[in-house]
Amino acid sequence: MAKHYQPRKSLLSLAIITVLLGVGAFAVGNSHAPKLGTDLRGGTTVMLSPITDAKHPITGDQLGQTVDIIRQRVDGFGVAESTVATQGTGANAKIIVTIPGAVKPEFIDSLMTTAKLDFRQVLTYAAGTVAPTSSATAKPKPTPTVPASWLIPPIEFSSPKDPHFAKTFAALDCAKFGQSTKGVQDDEKKYLVTCDQSHQLKYVLAPAELSGTDVQTASAGLPQQGAGGYEISLQLTSSGAQKFASTTTRLYKEKSPMNQFGIVLDGVIISAPKINEAILGGSAVISGSFTADSSKILAQQLKFGALPVTLALDEQTHISAQLGNDQLQAALLAGLFGLLLVILYLVLYYRVLGLIAVASLIAAALLLYLSFILLGNQIGFTLTLAGIAGAIVAIGITADSFVVYFERIRDELREGKRLRSSVEHGWSRARRTILAADFVSFLAAVVLYFLSVGNVRGFAFTLGLTTVIDVAVAFLFTRPLVNILANGAWMNKGSAMTGVSPERLGAPTQTEVAQ
Repeated sequence: MAKHYQPRKSLLSLAIITVLLGVGAFAVGNSHAPKLGTDLRGGTTVMLSPITDAKHPITGDQLGQTVDIIRQRVDGFGVAESTVATQGTGANAKIIVTIPGAVKPEFIDSLMTTAKLDFRQVLTYAAGTVAPTSSATAKPKPTPTVPASWLIPPIEFSSPKDPHFAKTFAALDCAKFGQSTKGVQDDEKKYLVTCDQSHQLKYVLAPAELSGTDVQTASAGLPQQGAGGYEISLQLTSSGAQKFASTTTRLYKEKSPMNQFGIVLDGVIISAPKINEAILGGSAVISGSFTADSSKILAQQLKFGALPVTLALDEQTHISAQLGNDQLQAALLAGLFGLLLVILYLVLYYRVLGLIAVASLIAAALLLYLSFILLGNQIGFTLTLAGIAGAIVAIGITADSFVVYFERIRDELREGKRLRSSVEHGWSRARRTILAADFVSFLAAVVLYFLSVGNVRGFAFTLGLTTVIDVAVAFLFTRPLVNILANGAWMNKGSAMTGVSPERLGAPTQTEVAQ
Protein backbone atom coordinates (compact mmCIF):
# COMPACT_ATOMS: atom_id res chain seq x y z
CA MET A 1 0.00 0.00 0.00
CA ALA A 2 1.37 3.38 -1.02
CA LYS A 3 2.30 5.74 1.74
CA HIS A 4 -0.20 8.57 2.20
CA TYR A 5 1.19 11.93 1.08
CA GLN A 6 1.36 14.60 3.82
CA PRO A 7 1.53 18.06 2.17
CA ARG A 8 1.96 19.97 5.43
CA LYS A 9 5.28 18.22 6.08
CA SER A 10 6.56 19.45 2.72
CA LEU A 11 5.51 23.01 3.50
CA LEU A 12 7.15 22.75 6.93
CA SER A 13 10.38 21.54 5.32
CA LEU A 14 10.42 24.52 2.97
CA ALA A 15 9.70 26.88 5.87
CA ILE A 16 12.66 25.45 7.81
CA ILE A 17 14.95 25.85 4.78
CA THR A 18 13.80 29.45 4.36
CA VAL A 19 14.38 30.25 8.04
CA LEU A 20 17.86 28.71 7.96
CA LEU A 21 18.76 30.71 4.85
CA GLY A 22 17.42 33.85 6.51
CA VAL A 23 19.43 33.26 9.68
CA GLY A 24 22.58 32.66 7.66
CA ALA A 25 21.97 35.67 5.41
CA PHE A 26 21.13 38.15 8.17
CA ALA A 27 23.55 36.93 10.83
CA VAL A 28 25.33 39.59 12.87
CA GLY A 29 28.34 40.97 11.04
CA ASN A 30 27.14 39.94 7.58
CA SER A 31 26.08 42.18 4.76
CA HIS A 32 22.28 42.24 4.49
CA ALA A 33 22.08 42.80 0.74
CA PRO A 34 23.46 40.95 -2.31
CA LYS A 35 26.95 41.98 -3.38
CA LEU A 36 26.92 43.69 -6.75
CA GLY A 37 29.45 43.17 -9.52
CA THR A 38 31.67 45.65 -11.30
CA ASP A 39 29.07 46.56 -13.91
CA LEU A 40 26.56 47.50 -11.21
CA ARG A 41 28.65 49.12 -8.45
CA GLY A 42 32.10 49.73 -9.92
CA GLY A 43 35.31 48.14 -8.74
CA THR A 44 39.09 48.20 -8.78
CA THR A 45 41.38 47.74 -11.77
CA VAL A 46 45.00 46.70 -11.18
CA MET A 47 47.67 46.80 -13.88
CA LEU A 48 50.67 44.53 -13.28
CA SER A 49 53.91 44.38 -15.27
CA PRO A 50 56.34 41.43 -15.36
CA ILE A 51 59.87 42.46 -14.34
CA THR A 52 62.23 41.26 -17.09
CA ASP A 53 65.69 41.96 -18.40
CA ALA A 54 67.53 41.39 -21.64
CA LYS A 55 69.01 38.10 -20.40
CA HIS A 56 65.69 36.67 -19.17
CA PRO A 57 62.83 37.87 -21.42
CA ILE A 58 59.36 36.68 -20.52
CA THR A 59 57.91 34.03 -22.79
CA GLY A 60 54.32 33.58 -23.90
CA ASP A 61 54.05 30.39 -21.85
CA GLN A 62 55.23 32.19 -18.68
CA LEU A 63 52.73 34.99 -19.25
CA GLY A 64 49.89 32.54 -19.80
CA GLN A 65 50.85 30.55 -16.71
CA THR A 66 51.00 33.76 -14.66
CA VAL A 67 47.50 34.76 -15.80
CA ASP A 68 46.14 31.29 -14.96
CA ILE A 69 47.64 31.34 -11.46
CA ILE A 70 46.36 34.86 -10.73
CA ARG A 71 42.89 33.86 -11.96
CA GLN A 72 42.96 30.78 -9.71
CA ARG A 73 44.01 32.91 -6.74
CA VAL A 74 41.16 35.34 -7.36
CA ASP A 75 38.60 32.57 -7.94
CA GLY A 76 39.88 30.78 -4.84
CA PHE A 77 38.20 33.47 -2.74
CA GLY A 78 34.80 32.84 -4.32
CA VAL A 79 32.70 33.59 -7.38
CA ALA A 80 33.70 37.24 -7.49
CA GLU A 81 33.00 37.99 -11.17
CA SER A 82 36.59 39.20 -11.53
CA THR A 83 38.39 39.30 -14.87
CA VAL A 84 42.08 38.68 -15.60
CA ALA A 85 43.36 39.57 -19.05
CA THR A 86 46.61 40.40 -20.84
CA GLN A 87 47.52 43.47 -22.82
CA GLY A 88 50.51 43.52 -25.16
CA THR A 89 53.26 40.93 -25.59
CA GLY A 90 56.88 40.41 -24.68
CA ALA A 91 58.58 43.18 -22.74
CA ASN A 92 55.49 45.38 -23.07
CA ALA A 93 53.08 42.80 -21.67
CA LYS A 94 50.64 43.90 -18.96
CA ILE A 95 48.22 41.91 -16.83
CA ILE A 96 44.92 43.65 -16.11
CA VAL A 97 42.89 42.44 -13.11
CA THR A 98 39.40 43.85 -12.53
CA ILE A 99 37.76 43.17 -9.16
CA PRO A 100 34.24 44.27 -8.08
CA GLY A 101 34.05 46.89 -5.32
CA ALA A 102 36.82 48.15 -3.07
CA VAL A 103 39.51 45.64 -2.13
CA LYS A 104 41.99 45.44 0.72
CA PRO A 105 45.68 46.18 0.04
CA GLU A 106 46.49 42.68 1.33
CA PHE A 107 44.44 41.19 -1.49
CA ILE A 108 46.34 43.18 -4.13
CA ASP A 109 49.62 42.08 -2.54
CA SER A 110 48.47 38.47 -2.68
CA LEU A 111 48.08 38.73 -6.47
CA MET A 112 51.62 40.08 -6.92
CA THR A 113 53.36 37.84 -4.41
CA THR A 114 55.41 35.19 -6.17
CA ALA A 115 54.76 32.69 -3.35
CA LYS A 116 57.94 30.70 -3.99
CA LEU A 117 58.22 28.21 -1.14
CA ASP A 118 61.41 26.50 0.06
CA PHE A 119 62.20 24.16 2.93
CA ARG A 120 65.83 24.61 4.07
CA GLN A 121 67.95 23.36 6.95
CA VAL A 122 69.05 26.05 9.41
CA LEU A 123 72.87 26.18 9.74
CA THR A 124 73.08 29.06 12.21
CA TYR A 125 71.26 32.20 13.30
CA ALA A 126 71.86 35.41 15.21
CA ALA A 127 70.07 38.55 16.39
CA GLY A 128 68.59 40.40 13.45
CA THR A 129 69.82 43.83 14.58
CA VAL A 130 73.51 44.72 14.56
CA ALA A 131 74.60 45.38 18.17
CA PRO A 132 75.97 48.89 18.94
CA THR A 133 79.51 49.35 20.26
CA SER A 134 79.86 48.84 24.04
CA SER A 135 81.75 52.11 24.66
CA ALA A 136 80.76 55.55 23.49
CA THR A 137 84.40 56.63 23.42
CA ALA A 138 85.59 53.60 21.53
CA LYS A 139 86.40 54.18 17.95
CA PRO A 140 83.64 52.55 15.92
CA LYS A 141 84.73 49.79 13.64
CA PRO A 142 83.99 50.36 9.99
CA THR A 143 80.94 48.46 8.88
CA PRO A 144 81.61 46.24 5.88
CA THR A 145 80.14 47.69 2.75
CA VAL A 146 77.25 45.60 1.50
CA PRO A 147 76.67 45.74 -2.26
CA ALA A 148 73.43 47.44 -3.33
CA SER A 149 72.14 44.17 -4.75
CA TRP A 150 72.23 42.75 -1.21
CA LEU A 151 70.16 45.45 0.47
CA ILE A 152 67.05 43.32 0.25
CA PRO A 153 67.22 39.71 1.46
CA PRO A 154 67.84 37.03 0.52
CA ILE A 155 71.62 36.98 -0.04
CA GLU A 156 72.85 33.91 -1.88
CA PHE A 157 76.20 32.14 -1.76
CA SER A 158 77.46 29.10 -3.57
CA SER A 159 79.27 28.06 -0.38
CA PRO A 160 79.72 29.36 3.20
CA LYS A 161 83.44 29.44 2.36
CA ASP A 162 82.79 32.46 0.13
CA PRO A 163 85.14 35.26 1.38
CA HIS A 164 82.25 37.73 1.62
CA PHE A 165 80.05 35.36 3.60
CA ALA A 166 81.10 36.19 7.20
CA LYS A 167 81.22 39.95 6.59
CA THR A 168 77.83 39.99 4.90
CA PHE A 169 76.17 37.95 7.65
CA ALA A 170 77.68 40.20 10.36
CA ALA A 171 76.65 43.38 8.55
CA LEU A 172 73.10 42.24 7.82
CA ASP A 173 70.64 44.41 9.79
CA CYS A 174 67.11 43.07 9.44
CA ALA A 175 65.63 46.27 10.92
CA LYS A 176 66.59 48.17 7.75
CA PHE A 177 64.53 46.01 5.44
CA GLY A 178 60.92 46.48 4.44
CA GLN A 179 58.09 44.28 5.61
CA SER A 180 57.66 42.51 2.28
CA THR A 181 60.00 40.92 -0.23
CA LYS A 182 57.34 39.68 -2.61
CA GLY A 183 58.67 38.69 -5.97
CA VAL A 184 62.04 37.37 -4.79
CA GLN A 185 63.17 34.36 -6.83
CA ASP A 186 65.86 32.68 -4.73
CA ASP A 187 68.07 29.93 -6.10
CA GLU A 188 67.19 26.63 -4.47
CA LYS A 189 70.69 25.25 -5.06
CA LYS A 190 72.51 28.03 -3.19
CA TYR A 191 73.02 28.84 0.47
CA LEU A 192 70.87 31.67 1.79
CA VAL A 193 71.38 34.51 4.27
CA THR A 194 68.07 36.12 5.18
CA CYS A 195 65.80 37.40 7.97
CA ASP A 196 62.61 36.10 9.50
CA GLN A 197 59.36 37.98 8.93
CA SER A 198 59.49 39.63 12.36
CA HIS A 199 62.99 40.98 11.58
CA GLN A 200 64.20 39.73 14.96
CA LEU A 201 66.55 37.00 13.71
CA LYS A 202 68.81 36.43 10.74
CA TYR A 203 69.63 32.97 9.46
CA VAL A 204 72.08 31.04 7.34
CA LEU A 205 70.23 28.34 5.43
CA ALA A 206 71.39 25.34 3.43
CA PRO A 207 70.20 24.69 -0.13
CA ALA A 208 66.52 23.75 -0.38
CA GLU A 209 65.47 20.22 0.51
CA LEU A 210 61.89 20.68 -0.76
CA SER A 211 60.09 23.34 -2.79
CA GLY A 212 56.58 24.53 -3.50
CA THR A 213 56.23 22.01 -6.33
CA ASP A 214 56.24 19.28 -3.66
CA VAL A 215 53.03 20.71 -2.15
CA GLN A 216 49.85 19.06 -3.40
CA THR A 217 47.31 21.22 -1.56
CA ALA A 218 47.12 23.74 1.28
CA SER A 219 44.40 24.90 3.66
CA ALA A 220 44.16 27.48 6.46
CA GLY A 221 42.55 27.13 9.86
CA LEU A 222 42.99 26.93 13.60
CA PRO A 223 44.91 24.04 15.23
CA GLN A 224 42.84 20.97 16.00
CA GLN A 225 43.84 21.27 19.64
CA GLY A 226 42.27 24.73 19.71
CA ALA A 227 45.39 26.42 21.06
CA GLY A 228 47.50 28.92 19.14
CA GLY A 229 46.81 31.14 16.16
CA TYR A 230 45.96 30.38 12.56
CA GLU A 231 48.16 27.96 10.64
CA ILE A 232 48.50 26.53 7.15
CA SER A 233 48.28 22.76 6.70
CA LEU A 234 50.18 21.32 3.74
CA GLN A 235 49.61 17.97 2.08
CA LEU A 236 52.68 16.91 0.11
CA THR A 237 52.87 14.95 -3.11
CA SER A 238 54.10 11.34 -2.98
CA SER A 239 57.63 12.36 -3.99
CA GLY A 240 57.51 15.33 -1.63
CA ALA A 241 56.40 13.10 1.24
CA GLN A 242 59.38 10.80 0.63
CA LYS A 243 61.83 13.72 0.59
CA PHE A 244 60.21 15.24 3.68
CA ALA A 245 60.42 11.93 5.58
CA SER A 246 64.07 11.46 4.60
CA THR A 247 65.00 15.04 5.55
CA THR A 248 63.21 15.07 8.93
CA THR A 249 64.71 11.66 9.76
CA ARG A 250 68.15 13.17 9.26
CA LEU A 251 67.48 16.55 10.91
CA TYR A 252 65.97 15.37 14.19
CA LYS A 253 69.30 13.67 15.00
CA GLU A 254 71.23 16.95 14.58
CA LYS A 255 72.10 19.35 17.38
CA SER A 256 70.45 22.77 17.68
CA PRO A 257 70.13 24.87 15.56
CA MET A 258 70.87 22.42 12.76
CA ASN A 259 67.78 20.42 13.73
CA GLN A 260 65.57 23.33 12.62
CA PHE A 261 63.81 23.39 9.28
CA GLY A 262 63.45 26.88 7.82
CA ILE A 263 60.26 27.46 5.82
CA VAL A 264 61.09 30.24 3.36
CA LEU A 265 58.49 32.19 1.38
CA ASP A 266 59.84 34.57 -1.25
CA GLY A 267 63.21 34.67 0.45
CA VAL A 268 61.96 35.42 3.99
CA ILE A 269 61.67 32.87 6.81
CA ILE A 270 58.09 32.62 8.04
CA SER A 271 58.76 29.72 10.40
CA ALA A 272 61.74 27.67 11.58
CA PRO A 273 60.42 24.81 13.71
CA LYS A 274 62.60 22.23 15.42
CA ILE A 275 62.33 18.67 14.15
CA ASN A 276 61.83 16.45 17.20
CA GLU A 277 61.01 13.28 15.29
CA ALA A 278 60.78 11.93 11.79
CA ILE A 279 57.59 13.04 10.02
CA LEU A 280 56.36 10.23 7.79
CA GLY A 281 52.75 11.16 7.08
CA GLY A 282 53.33 13.39 4.07
CA SER A 283 51.85 16.47 5.77
CA ALA A 284 53.34 19.61 7.28
CA VAL A 285 52.11 22.66 9.16
CA ILE A 286 53.26 26.27 8.81
CA SER A 287 52.67 28.34 11.92
CA GLY A 288 53.45 31.99 12.53
CA SER A 289 51.84 35.35 13.17
CA PHE A 290 48.90 34.70 10.87
CA THR A 291 45.44 36.24 10.93
CA ALA A 292 42.36 34.61 9.41
CA ASP A 293 42.80 36.66 6.20
CA SER A 294 46.58 36.29 5.86
CA SER A 295 46.47 32.53 6.47
CA LYS A 296 43.75 32.11 3.85
CA ILE A 297 45.66 34.23 1.33
CA LEU A 298 48.88 32.28 1.87
CA ALA A 299 47.07 28.94 1.62
CA GLN A 300 45.55 30.00 -1.70
CA GLN A 301 48.96 31.11 -3.00
CA LEU A 302 50.63 27.83 -2.05
CA LYS A 303 47.70 25.77 -3.34
CA PHE A 304 47.89 27.20 -6.85
CA GLY A 305 51.68 27.44 -7.06
CA ALA A 306 54.31 30.14 -7.45
CA LEU A 307 54.26 32.72 -10.19
CA PRO A 308 56.90 32.04 -12.86
CA VAL A 309 57.78 35.75 -13.05
CA THR A 310 58.11 38.72 -10.71
CA LEU A 311 55.35 41.35 -11.00
CA ALA A 312 55.34 45.06 -10.28
CA LEU A 313 52.28 47.24 -9.65
CA ASP A 314 51.97 49.78 -12.44
CA GLU A 315 48.60 51.29 -11.65
CA GLN A 316 45.62 50.79 -9.38
CA THR A 317 42.43 52.70 -10.12
CA HIS A 318 38.87 52.66 -8.86
CA ILE A 319 36.28 52.49 -11.64
CA SER A 320 32.70 53.66 -11.44
CA ALA A 321 29.68 51.55 -12.41
CA GLN A 322 29.76 50.83 -16.12
CA LEU A 323 26.01 50.78 -16.51
CA GLY A 324 24.90 53.29 -13.93
CA ASN A 325 21.73 53.43 -11.92
CA ASP A 326 19.57 54.40 -14.91
CA GLN A 327 20.57 51.36 -16.95
CA LEU A 328 20.20 49.07 -13.92
CA GLN A 329 16.71 50.39 -13.23
CA ALA A 330 15.80 49.93 -16.90
CA ALA A 331 17.00 46.30 -16.82
CA LEU A 332 15.07 45.58 -13.62
CA LEU A 333 11.99 47.31 -15.03
CA ALA A 334 12.16 45.13 -18.14
CA GLY A 335 12.46 42.02 -15.99
CA LEU A 336 9.55 43.14 -13.81
CA PHE A 337 7.40 43.86 -16.89
CA GLY A 338 8.09 40.38 -18.25
CA LEU A 339 7.29 38.85 -14.86
CA LEU A 340 3.96 40.73 -14.72
CA LEU A 341 3.04 39.37 -18.16
CA VAL A 342 3.78 35.83 -16.97
CA ILE A 343 1.69 36.39 -13.84
CA LEU A 344 -1.18 37.88 -15.85
CA TYR A 345 -1.23 34.89 -18.19
CA LEU A 346 -1.12 32.37 -15.35
CA VAL A 347 -3.95 34.02 -13.42
CA LEU A 348 -6.22 34.52 -16.47
CA TYR A 349 -5.69 31.02 -17.82
CA TYR A 350 -5.36 28.93 -14.64
CA ARG A 351 -7.39 31.08 -12.19
CA VAL A 352 -6.79 29.78 -8.62
CA LEU A 353 -4.10 27.42 -9.87
CA GLY A 354 -2.49 30.49 -11.41
CA LEU A 355 -2.50 32.17 -7.99
CA ILE A 356 -0.64 29.14 -6.62
CA ALA A 357 1.89 29.56 -9.42
CA VAL A 358 2.32 33.25 -8.50
CA ALA A 359 2.83 32.32 -4.84
CA SER A 360 5.40 29.74 -5.96
CA LEU A 361 7.25 32.39 -7.97
CA ILE A 362 7.31 34.64 -4.90
CA ALA A 363 8.65 31.77 -2.78
CA ALA A 364 11.34 31.04 -5.38
CA ALA A 365 12.29 34.73 -5.52
CA LEU A 366 12.60 34.87 -1.72
CA LEU A 367 14.83 31.76 -1.63
CA LEU A 368 16.95 33.15 -4.47
CA TYR A 369 17.37 36.53 -2.76
CA LEU A 370 18.40 34.93 0.53
CA SER A 371 20.81 32.64 -1.35
CA PHE A 372 22.42 35.66 -3.06
CA ILE A 373 23.03 37.32 0.32
CA LEU A 374 24.31 34.13 1.98
CA LEU A 375 26.64 33.22 -0.89
CA GLY A 376 27.91 36.78 -1.06
CA ASN A 377 28.89 36.64 2.61
CA GLN A 378 30.30 33.12 2.52
CA ILE A 379 32.08 32.73 -0.83
CA GLY A 380 32.13 36.27 -2.23
CA PHE A 381 29.42 35.74 -4.88
CA THR A 382 28.62 38.97 -6.68
CA LEU A 383 25.55 39.70 -8.75
CA THR A 384 26.11 41.23 -12.18
CA LEU A 385 23.78 42.11 -15.01
CA ALA A 386 24.63 38.73 -16.56
CA GLY A 387 23.57 37.07 -13.30
CA ILE A 388 20.31 38.99 -13.31
CA ALA A 389 19.76 37.80 -16.90
CA GLY A 390 20.32 34.22 -15.71
CA ALA A 391 17.70 34.68 -12.99
CA ILE A 392 15.20 36.17 -15.46
CA VAL A 393 15.75 33.28 -17.89
CA ALA A 394 15.14 30.88 -15.00
CA ILE A 395 11.73 32.50 -14.39
CA GLY A 396 10.60 30.91 -17.63
CA ILE A 397 11.96 27.53 -16.52
CA THR A 398 10.10 27.81 -13.22
CA ALA A 399 6.87 28.85 -14.95
CA ASP A 400 7.24 25.86 -17.30
CA SER A 401 7.19 23.54 -14.29
CA PHE A 402 3.80 24.94 -13.21
CA VAL A 403 2.38 24.72 -16.72
CA VAL A 404 3.49 21.08 -17.07
CA TYR A 405 1.91 20.13 -13.73
CA PHE A 406 -1.35 22.01 -14.28
CA GLU A 407 -1.80 20.63 -17.80
CA ARG A 408 -1.26 17.10 -16.54
CA ILE A 409 -4.02 17.67 -13.98
CA ARG A 410 -6.36 18.99 -16.66
CA ASP A 411 -5.61 15.99 -18.92
CA GLU A 412 -6.52 13.64 -16.10
CA LEU A 413 -9.80 15.51 -15.56
CA ARG A 414 -10.63 15.28 -19.26
CA GLU A 415 -10.27 11.50 -18.96
CA GLY A 416 -13.06 11.54 -16.39
CA LYS A 417 -11.09 11.19 -13.15
CA ARG A 418 -11.96 12.97 -9.92
CA LEU A 419 -9.97 16.05 -8.91
CA ARG A 420 -8.08 14.38 -6.06
CA SER A 421 -7.09 11.46 -8.25
CA SER A 422 -6.19 13.85 -11.09
CA VAL A 423 -3.89 15.83 -8.81
CA GLU A 424 -2.03 12.70 -7.70
CA HIS A 425 -1.77 11.09 -11.12
CA GLY A 426 -0.98 14.45 -12.73
CA TRP A 427 1.92 14.98 -10.35
CA SER A 428 3.22 11.46 -10.94
CA ARG A 429 3.34 12.12 -14.70
CA ALA A 430 4.54 15.75 -14.47
CA ARG A 431 7.32 14.98 -11.97
CA ARG A 432 9.41 13.08 -14.51
CA THR A 433 9.06 15.85 -17.07
CA ILE A 434 9.94 18.58 -14.55
CA LEU A 435 13.03 16.72 -13.32
CA ALA A 436 14.19 15.94 -16.86
CA ALA A 437 13.81 19.56 -17.99
CA ASP A 438 15.53 20.94 -14.88
CA PHE A 439 18.35 18.39 -15.18
CA VAL A 440 19.06 19.48 -18.75
CA SER A 441 19.03 23.14 -17.67
CA PHE A 442 21.30 22.44 -14.68
CA LEU A 443 23.71 20.36 -16.78
CA ALA A 444 23.95 23.17 -19.33
CA ALA A 445 24.67 25.65 -16.52
CA VAL A 446 27.44 23.43 -15.08
CA VAL A 447 29.13 22.93 -18.46
CA LEU A 448 28.91 26.65 -19.23
CA TYR A 449 30.31 27.53 -15.79
CA PHE A 450 33.41 25.37 -16.15
CA LEU A 451 34.09 26.28 -19.77
CA SER A 452 33.74 30.05 -19.39
CA VAL A 453 35.21 32.93 -17.40
CA GLY A 454 34.09 36.32 -16.10
CA ASN A 455 30.48 37.42 -16.37
CA VAL A 456 29.45 34.34 -18.35
CA ARG A 457 30.27 32.23 -15.29
CA GLY A 458 27.99 34.49 -13.25
CA PHE A 459 25.17 33.85 -15.72
CA ALA A 460 25.76 30.08 -15.53
CA PHE A 461 26.03 30.06 -11.74
CA THR A 462 22.78 31.99 -11.29
CA LEU A 463 20.99 29.82 -13.85
CA GLY A 464 22.11 26.64 -12.06
CA LEU A 465 21.20 27.99 -8.62
CA THR A 466 17.75 29.09 -9.78
CA THR A 467 17.14 25.70 -11.38
CA VAL A 468 17.86 23.94 -8.06
CA ILE A 469 15.49 26.33 -6.28
CA ASP A 470 12.83 25.60 -8.93
CA VAL A 471 12.95 21.90 -8.07
CA ALA A 472 12.69 22.64 -4.34
CA VAL A 473 9.71 24.98 -4.80
CA ALA A 474 7.89 22.58 -7.15
CA PHE A 475 8.23 19.65 -4.72
CA LEU A 476 7.92 21.45 -1.38
CA PHE A 477 5.52 24.31 -2.17
CA THR A 478 3.54 24.01 -5.40
CA ARG A 479 2.59 20.35 -5.10
CA PRO A 480 1.47 20.48 -1.43
CA LEU A 481 -0.59 23.65 -1.99
CA VAL A 482 -2.40 22.09 -4.95
CA ASN A 483 -2.93 18.92 -2.92
CA ILE A 484 -4.45 20.85 0.00
CA LEU A 485 -6.81 22.77 -2.30
CA ALA A 486 -7.82 19.57 -4.12
CA ASN A 487 -9.02 18.14 -0.81
CA GLY A 488 -11.31 21.13 -0.27
CA ALA A 489 -14.99 21.15 -1.12
CA TRP A 490 -14.84 24.42 -3.09
CA MET A 491 -12.27 23.14 -5.61
CA ASN A 492 -14.22 19.93 -6.07
CA LYS A 493 -17.35 21.87 -7.03
CA GLY A 494 -15.51 22.86 -10.23
CA SER A 495 -16.55 26.53 -10.42
CA ALA A 496 -15.11 28.72 -13.18
CA MET A 497 -12.64 30.41 -10.79
CA THR A 498 -10.94 27.15 -9.83
CA GLY A 499 -9.22 26.70 -13.18
CA VAL A 500 -10.45 23.11 -13.36
CA SER A 501 -14.03 23.81 -14.39
CA PRO A 502 -15.43 20.85 -16.40
CA GLU A 503 -17.17 23.28 -18.77
CA ARG A 504 -13.87 25.03 -19.68
CA LEU A 505 -12.01 21.73 -20.01
CA GLY A 506 -14.69 19.83 -21.88
CA ALA A 507 -14.55 17.19 -19.14
CA PRO A 508 -17.40 15.26 -17.49
CA THR A 509 -18.75 16.76 -14.27
CA GLN A 510 -18.19 15.13 -10.90
CA THR A 511 -21.85 14.00 -10.94
CA GLU A 512 -21.35 12.34 -14.31
CA VAL A 513 -18.16 10.69 -13.04
CA ALA A 514 -20.03 9.35 -10.00
CA GLN A 515 -22.72 7.88 -12.26
